[in-house]
Amino acid sequence: MNNGLRKFIINFAHVFTANFISLLISALSIFIIPKIIGVWEYGYWQLYLFYVSYVGFFYFGHTDGVYLRYGGRQYNDLHYPTFISQFWILIFFESIITIMIILIGIFVAKDLNKLFVIVLFALNVIIILPKNFLLYTMQATNRLKHYSRIIVFEKLIFGLTVIALILIGVRSYQPLVIVDLCGKCLAFALAIYYCKDIVIGRPVSLAKGLREALDNVRVGIKLMFANIASMLIMGIVRFGMEQKWDIEAFGKVSLTLSISNMLMIFINAVGTVLYPMLRNTSPERLPGIYRSMRDVLMIALIGMLVAFYPAKWIFTLWLPQYSDALPYMAFLFPVCVYESKMSMLINTYFKTLRKEKLMMVLNWITVGISFLSTYICIFILKNLTLTVLSITFLLAFKCILSEIMLARIININVYGDIVLEFCMTIIFITSGWFLGNIYGLVSYFAAYTIYLLIKRKDVAGALRLVKKARAGVL
Repeated sequence: MNNGLRKFIINFAHVFTANFISLLISALSIFIIPKIIGVWEYGYWQLYLFYVSYVGFFYFGHTDGVYLRYGGRQYNDLHYPTFISQFWILIFFESIITIMIILIGIFVAKDLNKLFVIVLFALNVIIILPKNFLLYTMQATNRLKHYSRIIVFEKLIFGLTVIALILIGVRSYQPLVIVDLCGKCLAFALAIYYCKDIVIGRPVSLAKGLREALDNVRVGIKLMFANIASMLIMGIVRFGMEQKWDIEAFGKVSLTLSISNMLMIFINAVGTVLYPMLRNTSPERLPGIYRSMRDVLMIALIGMLVAFYPAKWIFTLWLPQYSDALPYMAFLFPVCVYESKMSMLINTYFKTLRKEKLMMVLNWITVGISFLSTYICIFILKNLTLTVLSITFLLAFKCILSEIMLARIININVYGDIVLEFCMTIIFITSGWFLGNIYGLVSYFAAYTIYLLIKRKDVAGALRLVKKARAGVL
């Protein structure tokens, strides 16, 4: 096995370990937190996490530009004074934004709980964005061992502290929010330690630093808008739900989304490792790599949807107070199929091929459809079931449209696979929603067996690829 693939697998092992720890902490959050703090408190915890997910609005493309411009470089080859200037410029501007958000929150918050969430969200801005600048630099320069340690450290701090709070009888969401912020602060400190070369030292002149920042923004702004649009597709629906229904309904649907998104953690690990490798890969090899990785990914993901049935049964027993929302998992589990393919393959390829503008346009088209469907489902039909179902179909639409565009660029034919996977999604949703646990499981398993028979050649190729990778490690 060549050194490139061997290095990919070693890097993936580091990131896989970090994401495995993330999965354990996510399981803690999903299994334990809603069990102990109540539906109302859990709704505000989810509202805080929802707001924090949009911290990336305040990058203005700066960090994305660094990621795109320096992807594939070696860390030791970076011009440290330039990066020092970028770090402190970012700190300065995010400090101003943090203060502005707090002042706005004081005037617009309807109650103390909303104000608390807004203020803690604002403090996340000054912590997360500079921290992510360092993490993105590590990703771009393939320092994935240190990147993984920071992720693990942050998750362990949060998980262990939450367990301690539970043992001493804490049953409120506010301490959880504070613990989450403290974990990010400590992870930020560790990131500074690992990247002290680009944090501490003499920067370039202010004029050069600002020019570099503008260059980064100019390159990264399209990717930032693409990422914002991607988040808004689901965010618009969730914001509409939070406005139309109470905080308890918002928390319940957010729980089902969290359960569904657990399956994406390992997939994101591959995307993290894949980007630096693809930046150093010759263009003629990109289509073959895409086909191989797509086959492995989709065969696994479509099979993993079977996990819905035991997951629904377990969560119904463990969290009976959420039992009226758990059936929505049948709608939301396919989200992990389409979002995983977007995260690991399609977006990674768009970034590698420097197609951020196309990525942005496709995402904003879907945002427009999201606005329309949200208005119809929430404010005209006032139907929560259709609202939740719209999330999956919006993300499926974005993924399918994006893959069609990518397939044209790299000259591959995936139309048959797209249709087959969409049919499997429809079968899963209908069997999971209408047939119940046993009959639904049998129906979907039968459909998946037929799917494997249709894809038997691709299954054999996927198994050969896995065996080759295993042989290279061992």
